[in-house]
Amino acid sequence: MARDAERAPRLTDVARLAGVSAATASRALHGTDREVREENRQKVLAAARSLGYAPNIAARAVAQGRTRGVSLIVGAVPDDYANPIVAGVLAATSRRNLPVTITPAGEDIDSLVAQIQQVRGLRSEILLLAGGRQARDPANPALIDALERFESEGGRAVVMSQPGLPFDTVSYDNFGGGHDMAVALRGLGYAQFAVISGQVHAMTQRDRVQGFIAGLKESGLELTPDRLLTGGFTRDGAYAMTGELLRRGIAVDAIFAANDSMALGAMTFLRDANQLGKVAVAGFDDMVALRDVTPSLTTVHLPWDEVAEHALGMAMLPRQKDPRSIMVRGHVVVRESTPSFAVASA
Repeated sequence: MARDAERAPRLTDVARLAGVSAATASRALHGTDREVREENRQKVLAAARSLGYAPNIAARAVAQGRTRGVSLIVGAVPDDYANPIVAGVLAATSRRNLPVTITPAGEDIDSLVAQIQQVRGLRSEILLLAGGRQARDPANPALIDALERFESEGGRAVVMSQPGLPFDTVSYDNFGGGHDMAVALRGLGYAQFAVISGQVHAMTQRDRVQGFIAGLKESGLELTPDRLLTGGFTRDGAYAMTGELLRRGIAVDAIFAANDSMALGAMTFLRDANQLGKVAVAGFDDMVALRDVTPSLTTVHLPWDEVAEHALGMAMLPRQKDPRSIMVRGHVVVRESTPSFAVASA
């Protein structure tokens, strides 16, 4: 009897407490193609919480013919931007002792869909899809179909990107981060801004830039079109855009780059042109590599570990009729690359 009291709760215990069959309890907790009445599902979930029941992921994988582990597809972002996303997922899966495979995809939908089809062949339990989407086609039918096929075969798909797809999603507040950066730079005394960004149809960059513009407007500043440059969402793209900005003779005391890699490209050009220190630079993401950068870069810190933890937590739960959505906010970290204007002007 003492041994029974100490053992971990089983599925049969959950079913007994909820007053349903073991099969119904399994469907409610693990998710299948067969529907469970909402009343019974809620009873099962409440019983599981009461007993502290945790699904046996390994047993479920065997029963469903799936491999225990996580497949991460990083699509529509350059490698340097993907690094913090990958690092966050690796940390989260390591804490759960889950194996993970990482698959890069190109920027076009066809490449992304093709990689999802490849991952279906791995039979992983969990698919995490990370990376920005195109504003002109945010809910591509082919992408939705590929993810639905993965889930129809017993897997769980969670999106780590902008909301809008009919799947559980963890998004990050790109608009809010851009807005907060503008407010922070205005608070430091800067008033002549330029923005460098990547392709205009990419939702991540669009939201960050629009948030920054909105933050400037709140303080009465308008960002004129000649101060918004677009090009490659990379270090080299930013290097070229910063050079173009200076060649145009536009007076600027601060540059906001849509990601940290671009910010580093801008800083490198300014250093080569003997302008570093005269023009402030700020980025977005807070990549780990920034620890080795001088001057240290002001940026928007995104808690990638938290994003990954939320995504895996969702994936461990059965899918609900209405997809869940969580938005994670970042915060501005002011460092040496944006000294207060009084110091910068001294």
